[in-house]
Amino acid sequence: MSDQSPNRSMNDRPPTYDGRGSKENWFQRTLPGRPILKWGLIVLASLFLIALLVGWLYWQSLYRGMPSLPSNEQLWAKGREQAIEFIASEGDTIAIRGPRYGRAINLEDLPAHVPQAFIAAEDKRFYEHDGADTQAILRAVWANVTSGETVSGASTITQQLIKNLVLTPEQTLKRKAQEVRLARQLEQRLSKEDILELYLNRVYFGSGFYGLGAASRFYFGKNPEELTLAEASLLATLPQAPSRLALTNNMTDAKARQTYVLREMVEAGFITTAEADAAKAQEVSLAEPPERDPQFGYALDAATERIDEILPTLPGDLIVQLTIDADLQASIDEAFTKRMSEDGTALKASQAAGIVLDGDGRILAMYGGVDYSKNQFNRATQAKRQPGSAFKPFVFATAIKQGLTPYDVRRDEAITIDGWSPENYSRTFSGPMTLTEALKDSINTVAAELGQEVSEEAIISLVKNFGMSGDFQPLPSIALGSQEVTLSDLARAYGVFMTGGTRMDPYLVERISNSRGDILYERPEYDKKRVYDRRDAETMVAMMERVITDGTGRRAAMKGWQLAGKTGTSQDSRDAWFAGFSAVRVGAVWVGNDDDSPMAKVTGGGLPAALWHDMMVLAHEGLEPQPLAGAGSLITLSPMAQRRIAFYRDLGIAFDSAATN
Repeated sequence: MSDQSPNRSMNDRPPTYDGRGSKENWFQRTLPGRPILKWGLIVLASLFLIALLVGWLYWQSLYRGMPSLPSNEQLWAKGREQAIEFIASEGDTIAIRGPRYGRAINLEDLPAHVPQAFIAAEDKRFYEHDGADTQAILRAVWANVTSGETVSGASTITQQLIKNLVLTPEQTLKRKAQEVRLARQLEQRLSKEDILELYLNRVYFGSGFYGLGAASRFYFGKNPEELTLAEASLLATLPQAPSRLALTNNMTDAKARQTYVLREMVEAGFITTAEADAAKAQEVSLAEPPERDPQFGYALDAATERIDEILPTLPGDLIVQLTIDADLQASIDEAFTKRMSEDGTALKASQAAGIVLDGDGRILAMYGGVDYSKNQFNRATQAKRQPGSAFKPFVFATAIKQGLTPYDVRRDEAITIDGWSPENYSRTFSGPMTLTEALKDSINTVAAELGQEVSEEAIISLVKNFGMSGDFQPLPSIALGSQEVTLSDLARAYGVFMTGGTRMDPYLVERISNSRGDILYERPEYDKKRVYDRRDAETMVAMMERVITDGTGRRAAMKGWQLAGKTGTSQDSRDAWFAGFSAVRVGAVWVGNDDDSPMAKVTGGGLPAALWHDMMVLAHEGLEPQPLAGAGSLITLSPMAQRRIAFYRDLGIAFDSAATN
């Protein structure tokens, strides 16, 4: 008997699918009479594939325009704003212009608890992930989704480096995706230790301080190598919220986060519970904020100009070693301020400038004006004023070079040169006198006559060789200092007498490096150029010594030291000067008014000589007196001998005149 029902044909059997039919046949066989469900599945499958494709394309678009990973060297410098740290001659920082970038630190030099504090605070799985912590990312996504807002970022230390040095801080998925990829690339290139070291040197601590070195010195006045566990764990709180947790403003909240950091350090096995409790209980002392004396500003401005000349293209950060003695600078500022507020006010002198150099040309102190905060014009280097009689030593030096001696006699008498009749300050004439006497008493008529005798061109040639800059004109009045010079140039030229005839090349910048310690510039050794005969220089020293011992500059005298110098006063007391030197220091002082108004009969032997004395006493503190070559070598002639010399000189002139006629 057949098993088939007589009412069913062979075509009524249930369809089967042997895997060889088409999809359409499968749908037809599987979903007979259900076209809506069939097409719905087709649409869903298509949408799923399209979504996968769109998702893949979108994910790839996140990396479009992604910057390439900079070189290791570029990572150190990338993103740095221009910053200059100025170091005084003794090694202390006197000022920072721009952001405060710390000097480079090496991970191996730090106590173990210092980097461990930052790992505990910022990236507990630092040594376990490959640059991006997948576990932390998933936890952060879940936390953000469930809270409905961004409450966690899950950035590793490596990602923070990438965000801060390579990418922007914008909160977008694209930036985050690029951050993760670049972080993993960086971990393939650098070791964990290198990454952590780079992080500690570049992380921002608030208040303009970048790098652990800067933060450690600012907050605790010490190097990172000296940080205690309590101090390190406090600094580790700052990268998360550098402004809100600033130790100087919000120690309470910083201490609260310190507790978290210490707890994480314990859980990581870095420290014991007892060590954490001791660090938490320790009272830390913050360093006193450095006093920023505005009078350093004049020297810093001058140094910055010099840096621009040395390094036309400046790197992001510089550490500049100056020749400035910070203690001396501060002391001179105090001394000038006191004397100018008392004597200067009474004498209608509102401004002053001073400069001190050692025998090698190092500028030890620079006083550019009474108040840098009000006026940044540097009167020590930028102001060109008439030096008056302070210029006369160059006239006499030219005469000595041409063979005259300190004992040669000239007459102080009325003289007219091309319609110009110079007068003495005393408005009197003293008759015959030696060149030494004429210089020490600052006799204008003799200086003017001597200028004609040696020629203005010879004087200009000499001062140019001595290092003076300026457009000097061969006019008779040049002998009396009628042509303008800067205070720094005057001190430089006096340095030739001090050094026995070698040209002095003043400098302010000793060395330039970056925060990694790479030397970018170092003052080269150089042979001092001889521009004047040694014996002639010593002769000039002997003559200029008399200015201080017996002449117009007696107020400049310093007990125990042989000194030489010269006073200077321009017409109507608009400028008053004193310049001079010992065997180890040369300095110059100017007093006047910016508007060129006259002072109350101020002469170089008055207020400027007193200020010069104040300045040089400070500049010689702690130094043993040394003999000044040439000082004390002149013979004092009796009045009879002087008259005899004058008689024979006049007789000789008369014979020469008769022979000419």
